[in-house]
Amino acid sequence: MPTPMSPDVIDRWQFGITTVYHYLFVPLTISLAGITAGLETAWVRTKQDKYFHATKFWGKLFLINMVMGVVTGLVQEFQFGMNWSAYSRFVGDIFGAPLAMEAIIAFFFESTFIGLWMFGWDKLPRRLHLFCIWMVSLGTVLSAYFILAANSWMQHPVGYRMEHGRPRLTDFSEVLLQPTAVFAALHALTAAFVTGGALVTGIAAWHLWRAKRTQARGGAVEPGRIGVMRTSLRVGLAVLAVAGFATVLDADALGKLMVDQQPLKMAAGEGLWNTAANAPFSLFAVPNAGQHQNSVDIDIPYVLSFLAHSNPHTPVTGINNAASAMAAQYGGAPGDYLPNVPLEYWSYRFMITFGMASVAIGVAGLWLTRNRRWIAQAFVTRPDEVPNLMLTRNRPLGPVLTKWAWRAAIWTLGFPLIANSFGWIFTETGRQPWVVYGLMRTADAVSPGVSAGEMLTTLIGFTFLYGILAVIEVKLMVKYATAGPRLDEQPPQRDPRLRGPSSAEDDDKILTFAY
Repeated sequence: MPTPMSPDVIDRWQFGITTVYHYLFVPLTISLAGITAGLETAWVRTKQDKYFHATKFWGKLFLINMVMGVVTGLVQEFQFGMNWSAYSRFVGDIFGAPLAMEAIIAFFFESTFIGLWMFGWDKLPRRLHLFCIWMVSLGTVLSAYFILAANSWMQHPVGYRMEHGRPRLTDFSEVLLQPTAVFAALHALTAAFVTGGALVTGIAAWHLWRAKRTQARGGAVEPGRIGVMRTSLRVGLAVLAVAGFATVLDADALGKLMVDQQPLKMAAGEGLWNTAANAPFSLFAVPNAGQHQNSVDIDIPYVLSFLAHSNPHTPVTGINNAASAMAAQYGGAPGDYLPNVPLEYWSYRFMITFGMASVAIGVAGLWLTRNRRWIAQAFVTRPDEVPNLMLTRNRPLGPVLTKWAWRAAIWTLGFPLIANSFGWIFTETGRQPWVVYGLMRTADAVSPGVSAGEMLTTLIGFTFLYGILAVIEVKLMVKYATAGPRLDEQPPQRDPRLRGPSSAEDDDKILTFAY
């Protein structure tokens, strides 16, 4: 049993902190790239200025998150060689292939086309410029898929044979296309768009709410700014609702896979200690790891069996039974294979609760804004008229409901970030004591030449550094998010292909950053 100061425990803390922090930016980068591409498509098709300003506004936030994601992700790459060298040697033949494809293919798409998109607003034809942001979006998706394929191999090793005590790749297509990788990637991507939709919804709702209060006090508001935010709000709500529905579907498929591949993890997530037919779904429990039972347990019979096997009477493996089976297969005592059950149980619940709360807000907001009644005629009325922005069928929802509806729309921007963090905690800690499930234990994966003191020093250093980066990120996001779109910036009036011969002044003009 590892001690709190053992090298593998400190390494896990360090990698866990850097991973959770890095993953705050990944889903926002993926989703904001797609949302920005969609808004620019609308601008190219309709030529409406509100779509241009929305594209520039959300594109700016996308760029901030992408830069921070790249910076924080580089640290993880170094940790594989510095803190997990035994692991890197063991899985290098397998793990290196999808990571190499991520760098060569996906990152090439992102880095090349993001430069063309940033600097090419008045240099490239509109459709070619639009093509660039779609390629950036494709690059973010491919990058996520290759990395998740590598992680899925750690969860469920396939496409290999053992030679001289190490796995050798035999079928790369199986590594990339195994059901675990496919559904894990789908779940991560749909959850990413839930995150992006919530961010767009929250920021747009904040701008509209602030403008409503400004108008209520007799101040002036900019109709153009309100038009951009009304459009953004609807886009965010639509993305949130559609991606949320898709997340529920792929989560169900991924959960069924985990029940078969890692029954101990799913049993811990449900607080199910003993195998049971008609297995209940836990509504609330207080797991007691010392007594191998729940001190408090409120559940609904049959539901877990149905969710796990689509049959309410099929048995679901319990924690004690799964641990005993692993001890019989791999040696040792059943207690050696028990994850942190309270952490697993509550991480699973927080993931579901915060994720579904955000999706529910999106669905409710999309319904309330049907036919634009939620924000009907907002900010374009007579100066002496203060409209109620929460209208449905031309009847106000009431001041209390209006107030809390706006607050919920604003607060929802943080809910998916919490859900994503707890989702990764559940996924990775539930696999313990394995770093590669069934093949390599975490305690055997650390670098043998690095002491616990050195690891603790870097843990403190990285935590401090990431704290500084967090302050910078929050300040940048708050600064540009609260500033809103720049309405004084006009879209290119003519397609560059239609311009006449360039002058010497144009030829010598320095290429400038478009933001």
